[in-house]
Amino acid sequence: MTKKDIGIGLLGLGTVGSGVASTLLSKSDSLAEQAGALLVLKKVLERDISKSHAFKIKPDTFTNHIDEVISDPEVAIVIEVIGGEHPAIEYIKQAITNGKHVVTANKEVIAKYGHELLSLAREHNVALRYEASVGSAIPLISPFQQDLAANDISAIYGILNGTTNYILTRMSQEGLDFALALKQAQELGYAEANPSNDIEGIDTIYKLAILSSLAFHTEVDPQDIYREGISRLTPQDFRYAKEFGYAIKLLAIAKRAGETIEVRAHPAFIPEESQLANVNGVYNAIQVEGDLAGKLIFYGQGAGALPASSAIIGDVLTIARNICHSVSNVSRVKLNQKLAVKPMSHIRTRYYLRLNVADRPSVLSQISEILGKNNISISSVIQKESDLSSQTAVLVIMTHPAEERAVQKALEQVRQLTVVNEVGNFVRVEA
Repeated sequence: MTKKDIGIGLLGLGTVGSGVASTLLSKSDSLAEQAGALLVLKKVLERDISKSHAFKIKPDTFTNHIDEVISDPEVAIVIEVIGGEHPAIEYIKQAITNGKHVVTANKEVIAKYGHELLSLAREHNVALRYEASVGSAIPLISPFQQDLAANDISAIYGILNGTTNYILTRMSQEGLDFALALKQAQELGYAEANPSNDIEGIDTIYKLAILSSLAFHTEVDPQDIYREGISRLTPQDFRYAKEFGYAIKLLAIAKRAGETIEVRAHPAFIPEESQLANVNGVYNAIQVEGDLAGKLIFYGQGAGALPASSAIIGDVLTIARNICHSVSNVSRVKLNQKLAVKPMSHIRTRYYLRLNVADRPSVLSQISEILGKNNISISSVIQKESDLSSQTAVLVIMTHPAEERAVQKALEQVRQLTVVNEVGNFVRVEA
């Protein structure tokens, strides 16, 4: 490797890895001009050596052994795109302790081990960059670390998962039920065969943990984030939401109040006229509120080989430029605040309740009495879809702000009423 070359080790040649390799090879001249050095793909950790033909990479560049990548003296930057927790975390640690700069798109690893890995990188005087871990090509990590550093961030609201946003868009616009919308997403390649990480909100809380840690300068464990998926939403909920002037999104929420933060991800009613309500399909959007910058919206494609490659190569270029100019690559991010996470039971918000009840007098008064005893005030109530043959009806109730534990207690009591056949759904409302 000459002085003008910077060697790259690539861990994984799947969808994202293939996009990275293609970009490094097809744009080598323009990337070299921006970096100040030629970015050379020296090693690729990949079992399928036949892929070398597709990318016109020398077969001896491929290896099955991680040590051949992280111990290679010609490899300066390691890009990890194998995904998942293991063995990715072990590979990243090994690369850092071997003095390699690391770029990763791994949201799970950064969410769970980011603080530890950043400390390890500082100890070994190398960079750890992870722009692609949240929002893919949408610039988020760098703005929090640099452009918004002078701000006291008060809140983050985000649509952070393209799969769930696609499903909810189809349910809203076409009246599809959840199962059919999910099947459509799978057929189009937007959802995995096992979609649990997406539809249960797991992917979203990893991303929220990363963003809230940076925004509030505190270590946020994804296990401390309340999570709820989208599978119990029905076409009814979307119809009633629209009647009240709302859209339904899987919303990631992080707010700071003094020395506490609330972090949660769940379906939420949001006003139809809001910008987030109009983010549809596989797109992501993140709203950030700062004391100096005010309200900002970041919007774009949140997944895919090319968008992810954009963020990954951007991180590689930053590291390469610093190497060429003998500038330190060590991250100065400090997660030195010790903020407590507010229990979900203490959260206050508004609620939408959908109940299947007996269609007869005094039903609403019995339900209202229970809500009142739990300090829950009704904002509005409508009766929908009466069924004369079964003598049942659907009651839709919107509440004023109430405490989560009070609402949960009230719903348990409402379920015991003989006039209530079912608590069909409840959804939190973010005005």
